Amino acid sequence: MTLLTLIPFVGALLVALLPSHRAARMSGLVLMAGVLGLTISLALGYDRAAGGIQFIERHAWIPSLGVDYFVGTDGMSLMLLLLTAIITPFALLSAGPGISRLQVVLILLLETALIGTFTALNFIHWFVFYELSLVPAFLLIRSAGTKESTTAALRFFIYTLLGGLAMLIGFLAIQIAAGTFDLIKLGEMGASLDSKLAAAFGWPSAGLLVFCCIFLGLAVKVPVVPFHTWLPDAYSEAPSPVTMLLTGLMSKMGVYGFLRLLVPLFPQRMQELAAPLLWLALATIIFSAFAALAQTDLKRIFAYSSVNHLGYCLLGIFAVAAVPMGAPAARAAATNGVLLQIFNHGLTAAALFCFVGFLERRSGGLRGMAGFGGLRAAAPVFAGLMGIAIFSSLGLPGLNGFVGEFLIFSGTFKLVWWSAALAAIGLFVTAVFLLNIIQKVFTGPLPERWSKFPDLTSAEILTVAPAIALMFVLGIYPQVLIVLFNKP
Repeated sequence: MTLLTLIPFVGALLVALLPSHRAARMSGLVLMAGVLGLTISLALGYDRAAGGIQFIERHAWIPSLGVDYFVGTDGMSLMLLLLTAIITPFALLSAGPGISRLQVVLILLLETALIGTFTALNFIHWFVFYELSLVPAFLLIRSAGTKESTTAALRFFIYTLLGGLAMLIGFLAIQIAAGTFDLIKLGEMGASLDSKLAAAFGWPSAGLLVFCCIFLGLAVKVPVVPFHTWLPDAYSEAPSPVTMLLTGLMSKMGVYGFLRLLVPLFPQRMQELAAPLLWLALATIIFSAFAALAQTDLKRIFAYSSVNHLGYCLLGIFAVAAVPMGAPAARAAATNGVLLQIFNHGLTAAALFCFVGFLERRSGGLRGMAGFGGLRAAAPVFAGLMGIAIFSSLGLPGLNGFVGEFLIFSGTFKLVWWSAALAAIGLFVTAVFLLNIIQKVFTGPLPERWSKFPDLTSAEILTVAPAIALMFVLGIYPQVLIVLFNKP
């Protein structure tokens, strides 16, 4: 675990000393390949029959405060490590040879923070990496060099920093009440944690306040409507390879936090507040779908689409929390669907923004739907491969986007039928705006200005080929991932 975190961190320091951006890019890819190889070896070595947290490392760090260096991974975090190890080199490759040395360093540092977040099992340790991710992400968004990108980066930083501070306050209260930052011990306390908080502060609603603090920090990160307003600008103003990292990985930190922190620590509060939480999930699904429908800029469409798809994860989480007992098959289906959706959305959304980056590169920065049309005639490979990614996002059976959403809806309908019925509106609207993209960008007459629109190069095809292949593999045989978080 420690080696996995150190490879990109030490690598970033070494890459910073290299003389050219080309050498930096190649070195970055080699380091990321090392991370991917080590992550795959961990996945192959994970004992599925035993399950639970494995590969544990624990050392005293700040004993007086109960802070340990405590890392390990279970099937859920191992899946996110695999996603990180796949998306990071994907983003670097998509940037092309023109990426700067500083950007390579920042991507490696962001990978370090992500790995640290997905492996830490002590809250302070977890929080350090969770917040450190803001620094390289802020600088990467700002690297576009425009006034708009600077404003978007500042908004992203302020929103997520304030959310993080609220979460820190909540966990300081938990440490006072429970005497530990150990996430495993806190999870074992379960429902008793709420009463400990009430006793420690002499206030029956102390647990509710702490719950709200942690929820706020995670809701900003996902993001949950109405805490999403930083996202469209950040995604649209950042360079496309950076947006791939934001949507493919950083948004998953928030969903992971719900599953690692909020659900095990506050099961009773989750059940009591199930109705308003489900309404927030529905607002996230439906509002973002209609917002995407109203956009003409491809980046903003996919930005709102990202919020929409993560709303399905929240729907599944809150539905399971609403019915903590009984219906084991439905609960298992919804939970498996959420975990699959986390991975599949990260892969598909990153691919979509990669294709938008290719489109910008060919059109001089244009990405409005109205400016194109008929590109299938000039660039059939481009149209075909991006079409696969769009249909994956739409949830076409046979592609990876279908499986997670199907399981979420299947489980949620049996648990809280009305929320699944309302969420189906989001599916319909999503189909409309995604098919609209295909119609307006790739079909119809080809404008004269795009008659020589270049198709994908061999290097670009090789860049997206692994992601496209995974879409089919996970759509046809999702057990490749499911085995990580289900005992045989």
